[in-house]
Amino acid sequence: MKHQKLKTTPEISQRMANIKLKRGDSEAKLAKALWHKGKRYRLNYRKLPGSPDIVLTKAKIAIFIDGEFWHGYDWVNRNLKLKSNREYWVEKIEENIDRDNRNNLRLRDMGWISIRFWEKEIKNDFDKCLNIIISTIGSK
Repeated sequence: MKHQKLKTTPEISQRMANIKLKRGDSEAKLAKALWHKGKRYRLNYRKLPGSPDIVLTKAKIAIFIDGEFWHGYDWVNRNLKLKSNREYWVEKIEENIDRDNRNNLRLRDMGWISIRFWEKEIKNDFDKCLNIIISTIGSK
């Protein structure tokens, strides 16, 4: 199925243009905490599949912080609630989910560990997320 041209209003276009795709608050907070723990990293590392948000090259860990809407959080339930441009958004988000899964497999095949957090996990339980990363580094 090919993408349809999304019919949108100027207001929706402006709202979409304001969405930050890189260095969101959650990513910045997590990166800063890793730096303070002495963990050096690269941001939005384009040499790896999916351009992970944070990459710990020595430990071969790729960290993704996924927005709930764009990456399909609770997709089984959420996709039923989409009303506006439903067909377009279902296709778009399911493509994102499939691409995320493919990138995880590609990273694994390259010997990397892929860690994915939902953005709200970083906001709601930051210490748990940070500890997952630290313990993953320690287990290598």
